[in-house]
Amino acid sequence: MKRIGIISDTHSWWDEKYAHHFAGCDEIWHAGDIGSPLIIKHLENICPVRAVCGNIDGNDLKLRFNRILRFKIEECNVMITHIGGYPGKYAPEIRAYIYNEKPDLFVAGHSHILKVMYDKSIDCLHVNPGAAGKQGWQHVRTLIKLSIDGKQIKDLEIIELHD
Repeated sequence: MKRIGIISDTHSWWDEKYAHHFAGCDEIWHAGDIGSPLIIKHLENICPVRAVCGNIDGNDLKLRFNRILRFKIEECNVMITHIGGYPGKYAPEIRAYIYNEKPDLFVAGHSHILKVMYDKSIDCLHVNPGAAGKQGWQHVRTLIKLSIDGKQIKDLEIIELHD
C-alpha cells in the first residue's frame, strides 16, 4: 500500500503546512503550475515527487517535467496532467488520450477547484486537489491525500489550509 499526497497550483508559494500534512507519504504528486523549482526541492525533502508542468511554468520546469505523466503504482494506472477538465468536460487536448488509455486514476489541476468525481464511463476516479498556493481566486487552499492498495484507491482525505 502506498500513501500519496496530491498538490497543484502552488504558483511558487511554499507553506510549511505542506511538509506537515505530507509527512508519512510515500510519494507526492504535483499537478502543475509549480511556479518555482524550489517548490519541488522542498517537496523532495519530504519524499519522492512526480510532477507535470503547468501553463505558468517556465522553461526550467518544462525541461524537467512533461505535460502528461502516465505510470503504474501498485496495480493502479495513473495519468496526471495540468489542464485536464473533469468527467463529462475533459479538456479537448486530453480527451482522446483519456478515453483511449482509460486510467484508473486521473489527476489534474488548473481550475483551482477541488473536485473528486468518478467517471463510470471509463471506470476512473478523477481528482483535482484544488490550489495550494495563494495566486488565484480560491478562498481556501487545499491538498489531498489518498492510499493506493493494489488497484484500490481508498482513504481519500481533503485537507484545507487556513492562514
